[in-house]
Amino acid sequence: MNVVWRQACPSDYDDIIAVLDEWWGGRAMSAMLPRLFFDHFSGTSLVATDDEAILAFIVAFVSPDDPTVGYVHFVGVDPHQRGRGLGSQAYERVGVLLRDRGCTRLKAVTSSANVDSQAFHRARGFTVSDPIAGYDGPGEDRVVLTRSLVPVEH
Repeated sequence: MNVVWRQACPSDYDDIIAVLDEWWGGRAMSAMLPRLFFDHFSGTSLVATDDEAILAFIVAFVSPDDPTVGYVHFVGVDPHQRGRGLGSQAYERVGVLLRDRGCTRLKAVTSSANVDSQAFHRARGFTVSDPIAGYDGPGEDRVVLTRSLVPVEH
């Protein structure tokens, strides 16, 4: 299968939102990914496709308040494509894109209960904060994931 990574575009929204909840095992995730991310941050977001469909995507942006920080809002991989390294590729590719735009750190947030996401990020060089109670409102505890985008000199 030939996987091609490309910049996201606003028209990708409809294809992604149509499968998003299914990709999350029926969990209602669509509200976390409004169209505005594809309308306003497509230049810093990527999709992986084959000849037929979107296989993975990453939605990211440069922080308007701290342009040294790139923030990953959402990453998704088709469940039938998991284990092929598409999630890792998404982070590496968007890291290069954001570093080229002046970012020196990459951040993301996940649920403090989502140990699989935390392990995935740790394996890719992220540090994981202690849980922050109420980060996204009452009962919505989160951890902040941070990774340097500065190349390590040998």
